[in-house]
Amino acid sequence: MNTPTSPRSLNLFAGIGYLIIFVSGIFANFVVLESMVVPDDAMGTWNQITAQGGLFRMGMLAFVVMVIFDTLLTWALYHLLKHVRPELSQLAAWLRLVNCALFGAALVHLFQVTALIGPSAQPDADLLSVRAMEALDLFNYTWLIGLIFFGLHLVVLGYLVFRSISMPSWIGILLFVAGLGYLTDSFAQFMLPTYDDVKDVFMMVVVIPGVIGELSLTIWLLVRGGRTSVAPASATGR
Repeated sequence: MNTPTSPRSLNLFAGIGYLIIFVSGIFANFVVLESMVVPDDAMGTWNQITAQGGLFRMGMLAFVVMVIFDTLLTWALYHLLKHVRPELSQLAAWLRLVNCALFGAALVHLFQVTALIGPSAQPDADLLSVRAMEALDLFNYTWLIGLIFFGLHLVVLGYLVFRSISMPSWIGILLFVAGLGYLTDSFAQFMLPTYDDVKDVFMMVVVIPGVIGELSLTIWLLVRGGRTSVAPASATGR
């Protein structure tokens, strides 16, 4: 698939897309959800959500923005890296799109939570709190499945960035390691009964290379990428 968009425009578009994903994702996940969800306490979580219904809906909107730009970023990354290995660039794109689709499906469960919020909530608070917690759990599990595909995407993306002569190889290494971290953490959550006891360790395995790698790529795309052309189609670099 050809595109008339210039490499510099693609770099800037991808960088801006990554930045929007970072901001919207941090706001929705950490400012909104993490502040409202009380582990193993359905009523406590329900009270937080009903007391801050407007903020909860803003978090959902931020998630929607995130998945939209994640989908658009898939297109940009494909065209930026198809000169390295077109078949692998296409594979990376499909893996990211599957993650986007699963995350979109996960958002349906958050919409179910907002549907429970209303004037009639108080008389049935006990039942509604349980239903809301179940919906939040389904959101997390569906997202977790999506992160498996996202981890695979980062592994392939990291390899492509490493092989590209137009991008720093160390960013590719970080992305590759981050992908392995996502895969390890996701499977551990599904298969390790004592995951909660060691989740902080797994989070560091994911967060450190993931944030540094993707944030470094974002900065490079915005600062260096805006004045760097993509390598010719015949060049595969390393």
